[in-house]
Amino acid sequence: MEPMTPISCPTTPRWNQDRPFLTGRFHQETRASSRFDDSKRFTPDSSSNSGVDQAIGCYDTPVQELIVIDDLLSAMVGIEGRYISIKRFHGKEESIAFQELAKRIFPLCECFLLIDQFVESSSQFKNGLVNHAFAAALRALLLDYQAMVAQLEHQFRLGRLSLQGLWFYCQPMMGSMRALAAVIHQASAKNFVGSAVLNLLQSQAKAMAGDNSVRSLLEKMTECASNAYLSILERWVYEGIIDDPYGEFFIAENRSLKKESLSQDSTAKYWSQRYSLKETIPGFLANIAATILTTGKYLNVMRECGHNVQVPISERSKLTIFGSNHHYLECIKAAHEFASKELVSLIKDKYDLIGRLRSIKHYLLLDQGDFLVHFMDIARDELNKKVHGISVEKLQVLWSALFIYLALRTTAAAADPRHEDLTCCVDRASLLTTLGMHKDSDSNSIEDLVSITGLETFSLSYKVQWPLSIVISKKALSKYQLIFRFLFHCKHVERQLCGAWQIHQGIRSMNSNGTAIRRSSLLCRSMLKFISSLLHYLTFEASREFSFSCVLEPNWHVMHDRLQSTKSVDEVIQHHDFFLDKCLRGCLLLLPDVLKKMEKLKSVCLQYAAATQWLISSSIDINSQPHSQKTMIRDATVTESIFNFEREFNSELQSLGPVLSKGSQAEPYLTHLSQWILGVSKE
Repeated sequence: MEPMTPISCPTTPRWNQDRPFLTGRFHQETRASSRFDDSKRFTPDSSSNSGVDQAIGCYDTPVQELIVIDDLLSAMVGIEGRYISIKRFHGKEESIAFQELAKRIFPLCECFLLIDQFVESSSQFKNGLVNHAFAAALRALLLDYQAMVAQLEHQFRLGRLSLQGLWFYCQPMMGSMRALAAVIHQASAKNFVGSAVLNLLQSQAKAMAGDNSVRSLLEKMTECASNAYLSILERWVYEGIIDDPYGEFFIAENRSLKKESLSQDSTAKYWSQRYSLKETIPGFLANIAATILTTGKYLNVMRECGHNVQVPISERSKLTIFGSNHHYLECIKAAHEFASKELVSLIKDKYDLIGRLRSIKHYLLLDQGDFLVHFMDIARDELNKKVHGISVEKLQVLWSALFIYLALRTTAAAADPRHEDLTCCVDRASLLTTLGMHKDSDSNSIEDLVSITGLETFSLSYKVQWPLSIVISKKALSKYQLIFRFLFHCKHVERQLCGAWQIHQGIRSMNSNGTAIRRSSLLCRSMLKFISSLLHYLTFEASREFSFSCVLEPNWHVMHDRLQSTKSVDEVIQHHDFFLDKCLRGCLLLLPDVLKKMEKLKSVCLQYAAATQWLISSSIDINSQPHSQKTMIRDATVTESIFNFEREFNSELQSLGPVLSKGSQAEPYLTHLSQWILGVSKE
């Protein structure tokens, strides 16, 4: 995924630095007029350097206690006293500590300073909404804390507060302040924002299972900090919009990927990478993160279709992570069900997904291939050219003419208004090269350009508009085209053999029954049965004669039935991809050894079909002429040629059987095809 664009945040107002007493920043700064030196360790005696105050030991014990209490009350809200000062330690991380008397209360003072400093720094825009909300909750807590200090000071002014009493009243706050300070220290050290802050608070709350008051406080802080985060989540699952100004949400949006790329990108990255999960996910959402992701994606798709659908107000609930027995999970699941149902309904009903898939099946899977027979006839000259000499524009004109003058009147294509979405295309490599089944792709690419024709590389493309391109993406269409090319070439081989068989039938009517002709007739019938049965196996219903299942039709019905009951677009994509992968494998396109054998057999059949006219005419001439040494030599040549074709075809056919049997261990359906192959070869 491409890196996210840096997020620009508003700058902190200038007065936030110029007037620290308005923001609490004076706690974080050492006053220039301080009477204490930061580099010294302070004792009562060292405080008399200023000449203003006497050493605390000069006073009576009761007076010393009053002075210490007065200083401690000031220290508890971050203000230096006469004998208690702030010591600042500079290191990798700056920390603040109190030094002087009553050290047991000093940790509380230090925690207050740390929390107060975090509240101030986290309130800056760049720290994000979660830190803003957390800081607001801490600020409210500090107000209660300061109110407690004010009450203690009031008791002190009335003469009712001793040092021991001060310690007694401070103890209940000690654990909570220490726990919060520990969270803040870790969050500040690692610059946590967003999900990381929520996970830290939640983990600390679980760690405090033995202290109910501290655990409750941390849970309250988690709830307050998560409110802003859940507001982002609500817009995503209810409207399909990411309203995340500081990049805190656990779903990332890659704006560089556009929906138009689905019809151009063979990897179909848009659906999987336009919106994706980040590594840091709030723990309370981890188990349902994938559901949240798809919910917003579905709503987003409908919005980009101009179908502005949102989860109805009556079905929306404020998401909260505590109380109501995890009510937020039920809300998210309800939103997901609504979005899934609406989008599936949209692509099935308004955009007629099933109709589109059926149209693609007609043309690219040769479901009703009568139009293809006519196209082979009218485009024969162009398709017989080498790849570099083919005019795709001329093929397109011929294709359009076919539908205008012939197909619309005489074939099933007339009933399909979507034929205009079809366009002709020609690949520049053979099927084996396209599938990566040649070891040296460069040399074979050059060989392809020299040897192959449009009959091996012709294909059809299909225009698919948004949002159907989510399902029928460029990647899916590429799989359809691979199947089409294989079937188209098989159809071409069948037609060539049919032409050769017609020649043999014509000779039979002339009562020309020479040995070579009879031999050639038997070979032609075997070849024709091989290629016709292969096409039958790939495209039509199960064979009654051989009892094997075909590939495309049953798999189509399985996918069609599954699509009727799908509840989400991801299920639709999954069923469609499964159908295509199963068809690719069933059509032998993912089995290199088997496919190479099939291509070799087709090559032998084409060579024989091309030579049939010469073989038959030569055999007739020999039978009509008186026997001589010249005719005997010619007869032997013709007979040897037929025998060579027969031997090569039978040899390749027999060698295909073991290859299929070996592959049937991983692909059981090859067992039926293997039985059929052996049956053909024995005829």
